[in-house]
Amino acid sequence: MIDSHTHLHMCDPGDAELVEAAAGAGVTRMLTVGTDAASCRLALGAAERFEQVLAAVGRHPNQATGFDDAALTELEALAQHPRCAAIGETGLDFYRDGAPREDQLHAFEAQIGLARTTGKPLVIHTRAAEDDTIAVLREQARGVTVILHCFSMPDRLEECLEQGWWISFAGNVTYPSAQELAAAAGRVPANRLLVETDAPFLTARPVRKERNQPAFVVHTARFVAQRRGIGYDELESLVERNSAAVFGW
Repeated sequence: MIDSHTHLHMCDPGDAELVEAAAGAGVTRMLTVGTDAASCRLALGAAERFEQVLAAVGRHPNQATGFDDAALTELEALAQHPRCAAIGETGLDFYRDGAPREDQLHAFEAQIGLARTTGKPLVIHTRAAEDDTIAVLREQARGVTVILHCFSMPDRLEECLEQGWWISFAGNVTYPSAQELAAAAGRVPANRLLVETDAPFLTARPVRKERNQPAFVVHTARFVAQRRGIGYDELESLVERNSAAVFGW
């Protein structure tokens, strides 16, 4: 299985233990995601040390305050690293408004451009900003490979699929309160589906009392397989094919 979105630098214990635990659970690869310059460097460092790990570099919308040309130049340099497989996570978050909305939008648009020039996929975070996020992507991200990380818009699924975007489900799809999201997991075409942990957040229900880690992506994968009416091995194969197509694995 492949964890298409995790944050190793935020997880416990250390990277080596996390990668070893993941391997023991059958998780062969993972994408660790930076959210600012410092965490992007940590992500790239983990990707250098572990063959199973690739990195995404970007500026999270909640950390977009003051995003300027210098910040973009720094991201451009980080994106040239041979172990960088994606740009982001980026997007819009109006739930917490952790950064001014104009700064979020500026960082978002800049990272769409970076994904386009590098030819790397774009990892999207959106919360309480679905209309604006979709509008920006429709207008500016044509031809860019877009991954809707921690997919949370089941009522917009068909619209997202029409745009050719990838849909990635995190552990919250397993929660009893997420029935519409679970139904969406059964409807996503096989060639547009990914699974993730978003560790250390959103631990899947079977291990909800634990702090999330990449090894736990198997619980989300088992749930998604059940909702799709297929075996775990079949889901594993399709996720591996999709991850190869998106990230070059």
